[in-house]
This record gives sequence, C-alpha cells and structure tokens, in this order.
Amino acid sequence: MDTIFALASAQGKAGVAVIRLSGPQAHAAAGALTGSDLPPRGMRLRELHASDGSRLDDGLVLTFAAPASFTGEDVTELQIHGSTASVNAVLRCLSDMKDLRMAEPGEFTRRALENGKMDLAQVEGLADLIDAETEAQRKQAQTILAGELGDLAERWRRDLIRAASLLEAVIDFADEEVPTDVSPEVRELITGVMGDLEREARGVKIAERIRTGFEVAIVGLPNAGKSTLLNALAGREAAITSEYAGTTRDVIEVRMDLAGLPVTLLDTAGLRETEDHVEGLGIALARKRAETADLRVFLTDDPTELGVEMQPGDVQVLPKSDLRGSGENGISGKTGQGIDQLISQISRVLSDRTTSTGIATRERHRVAMTKALDALSQAMTVLESGPDLYDIAAEELRTAIRALESLVGRIDVENLLDEIFSSFCLGK
Repeated sequence: MDTIFALASAQGKAGVAVIRLSGPQAHAAAGALTGSDLPPRGMRLRELHASDGSRLDDGLVLTFAAPASFTGEDVTELQIHGSTASVNAVLRCLSDMKDLRMAEPGEFTRRALENGKMDLAQVEGLADLIDAETEAQRKQAQTILAGELGDLAERWRRDLIRAASLLEAVIDFADEEVPTDVSPEVRELITGVMGDLEREARGVKIAERIRTGFEVAIVGLPNAGKSTLLNALAGREAAITSEYAGTTRDVIEVRMDLAGLPVTLLDTAGLRETEDHVEGLGIALARKRAETADLRVFLTDDPTELGVEMQPGDVQVLPKSDLRGSGENGISGKTGQGIDQLISQISRVLSDRTTSTGIATRERHRVAMTKALDALSQAMTVLESGPDLYDIAAEELRTAIRALESLVGRIDVENLLDEIFSSFCLGK
C-alpha cells in the first residue's frame, strides 16, 4: 500500500502545523528528513533537512507503530512551525520521495475503516465532530465516534444470531423429537430487538435536526417587524428593514446557537394577498418554508389571519410592543422588549424535543433499521405458523442481520464510501 501524507491541521498561518504520514514508509520518510533512525513509537525533537542538507525547520516527530495507530498502519506526525512557507517546504520534500504521495480527501480515515480501527458509523461521527458548531452537535458526534451505535448494532446482531440458531437447530433435527420448544425464547429475543429498533428509528428525525440544525420561521403580516426582530436576534443587520410593507421578498436565513442547539432563523415575506407577481412568489415561498419549519414564531395578534396553521410548540407574540406601550406577551426588535423571553421559549421547546432522540443520527441509519424491522415483523408472523416454516423465519432473521451489518458498514456500503470521504479534508 502507498505511503500517504498531508497537512492534518488547518491551512494558513498558525503557531504549529501537523503533517501526517501513514503507510509502510512513514517512519523511513521521517527518518530521511531528520537524518536519523526513529523508534517505532515515541516522540523526539529533531531538525528537518532537505535532500541537499539545507535546514527546513525543527519540530516534534511522533511515531506510532502498526496496528496501534489511527489508521492501523505505521504513522508519523511532524509538528513544525505553522508558517505557510515551512509547511510547503516540508510537503515538497515529502512529495519528492519515492513511494510517497499526497493523500486524497478522507484517505487516512478510510484506511482506519479498512483496517478495522473504526466502523462506518464512527466515520460518520468523526465527520460530524469536525463540522460541529454547537455543544449539542459535539456531544452527539462524540457518542457516535465512541462506537455506541456500533455496540448497539452488535448486541442486536448477537440476539438475532441466537434466535436464528435456535430455529436452525429445530430444522436440523426435523426428523427427531426436540425436547424444548424454542419459540418462546426466539419471540423474546426478536421482541427485544424490535423495541430497540423502533425507539431508535423514531429518534432519527430529531437527531438529524441536532446534526443539521433546527429551522425556526418568523411569520406575520407585512411590516409587522419580522426583519427587525431577526436583526435583534442575530445581533447584526442581517435583513433590510424599512417602513414600506413588502420589503422582504425572499427567505433570509441566520444561523445561531441557542442553548447549545444549532438553529437557523428564517425571516419570511409578509403574508397577504397581492397582485405583485414577484412579491407573490416570495409569499408562496414564505408559506412553504413556514409549514416545513420545526417551529414558527407568529408575530401577530391573530394567527388565523396568516393562513398558516399553528402547530404544538409554536410561539405567538404581539408585534411592535414599543408602539403599543407595555403589553403582556409583546415583543420589539427595536427596544429589545421580550427578546430574552422569546429566546428562552424557543430554546425550551427545542430542548424538550431532543429528549426523544436516540443514538442513530442519519437517514441511512433509519433506513437500515426499518429494513431490519420489516424482516423481523415477517419473522414473527411466520413463527406463528409453527416449525414447518422455521426455515423461512430463519431467513427473515438473516435479512435483518444483514440490514444491521450495513448500519455499521460491514456489507453493502461501497457506494456510500466515496460520498462520505469526499467531505473530509486532506489530512483526515
């Protein structure tokens, strides 16, 4: 296998830059730069030199011996000064060496997967951790990266293998009297797995929202102060405001961190009847985004006049409280009245929803679990028909096991790998 290398830290000027190498020549290549043999594992402070003997830099050289490394191969990390010139000089020297090449995006992590250091769910968790912007996203990604979904899938798999083996034992001894009826234990095993799968599948939608962000739409009549409120919540001039109705004609999005949760606020066009074609397009888009949002803030005295149905958890506040005087449940983007209460209410509603989340975080996970559930449901139905159809029930159990194996990347995931790893940076 080729030895690969790449900058593992961020591009640009920094105090320290980390260059990572992985493969059979990782230690030898670092030894060539330092002019000395390196131990299979350890840390040394060394000067780095080009092939002509000129000094490149000095830094820490860390060596990791296979299989006790991130990729499962021999790995070396060079921690050097983080100037662009220093990094480029070292990368040039590495690229001139025989049998070394620049890593492709995500190739280090792909090798970790191929060498059994991670399962596919952990790879996805690592990608989510790199992209995490909020505390909730960080915690969720760490759960997946720690292998909890893989551990859960393995427990389900063991239970189903046990159930299938019990049925197959009956099949193998079909011509003899089997002293024990295995169906009660098989039903118990299948029922337990199905309960777990149903709970995890239900939680995927909320888990995905933690990963990608909740959407909160601000809706109201034209000139109700929606854009002013958005700017107040964002703490900057994200949307144009004016005294003229219909200023906002597109959906303006602002990303925020509310109580550790990723939230995208949507400022939408004022909802009214209009003959203006362009404004009408904006209003149609506003209604569509409001209906699909996770939560809506109704900036109006009467939500029924907007033509958008209030859902459980939606918030209604009275607009422009600065012009109304001190009113209960009023809000003003100009004076800030009611802003803190609105943020607290939105945060509370969304936080309450996250209590139903499970470990699985992606639609791919939900699909795999749904396939397993369908197969287990079929197995339970066939099981009721008695030992004559145990072979069919056992096959349904094997179908469920294969679905769970695809969950963690053991089978049927080759078509996903290029898409997943393309989102990684070169040094990961």
